[in-house]
Amino acid sequence: MNLSEYSLKELLLTALESEIESRSVYETLSNRVKNAFLRDRLAFLANEEKKHGIFIEGVYKKTFPQDIIILPDETPVPLPLVKIPTEDVPLSFVFEQAMEAEKASSEFYQGLVHQFQDVKIQKTLAAFAAMEMDHYRILEAEHKTMKRFETFDTEWPMMNVGP
Repeated sequence: MNLSEYSLKELLLTALESEIESRSVYETLSNRVKNAFLRDRLAFLANEEKKHGIFIEGVYKKTFPQDIIILPDETPVPLPLVKIPTEDVPLSFVFEQAMEAEKASSEFYQGLVHQFQDVKIQKTLAAFAAMEMDHYRILEAEHKTMKRFETFDTEWPMMNVGP
C-alpha cells in the first residue's frame, strides 16, 4: 500500500482508529456468540488489537509529544470498515468484512514500516503486518466452519437441536 500521500500524523491516527474499531467489533461479537471456542478466539483477537493500539498510541506520543490524540471522524486512509449488522444477518457476512479489514491492515502496516527510521518501530510494525494476516487466517478458518453450519441450518432446519 502506497502511503506517501499521507502525513505521519494521519497514518498513526488511522492506525489507532483502526485498532480501536477492530477491538470493538471483536469484543461485540465475542459477547454475542454462544460457542465458547469462538468466543475465546474473538476475545483473543480483541486483545491483540488492544495491544497494537497501545503500541501505536505510544509511537504517536513519542513522535508528537505536544499533541493530544484526537481521532478523526473519518480516517484519510481508505481502510475497510467492519459493520456489525442486526442479528438476522449471518455471522459469516461480518467475518468476510473482518477478513478484508485484516488483509488491508496487513498491507497498511507493511507500508507504514517505511515511514520510520527507528529499527525497533519498523520491526514491530512488520510484526503487526504478519499478525494481521494471522488474524485473517483465524477468521478464515472460523468462516469456513460457519458457512458449513449456516448451510446445514438452511438445508436441514433444526439440524443441531437435540432430544
